[in-house]
Amino acid sequence: MSPLTTHVLDTAHGIPAAGVTVTLGEDRGGLWHDAPPRQTNADGRVPDLLPEGGLHPGRWRLRFDVAPYFAVRGLSCFFPYAELVFDVTEVSRHHHVPLLVSPYSYSTYRGS
Repeated sequence: MSPLTTHVLDTAHGIPAAGVTVTLGEDRGGLWHDAPPRQTNADGRVPDLLPEGGLHPGRWRLRFDVAPYFAVRGLSCFFPYAELVFDVTEVSRHHHVPLLVSPYSYSTYRGS
């Protein structure tokens, strides 16, 4: 299992959010370096989120572009994307960063 995972859940419809573009970024001296964008699968997960080089201590960012996900469903949304910035201090621990999203809100937490 990858040391960094995410899961996007559509809380308005009670389903995994398939097809959400997720971009992982790493802060390198104040400049963000993004990995190629990925798409959530049918289960709302991104199996190949972590690029080569693995997870190391530092500041990371996950950007979830949710506006297109809701637009396909005929819905507008208040937050077109969510950016979650987090610090990795213990690379031996698994880091799970889920996103719960609806057209007018989102929330997250450190998962296991």
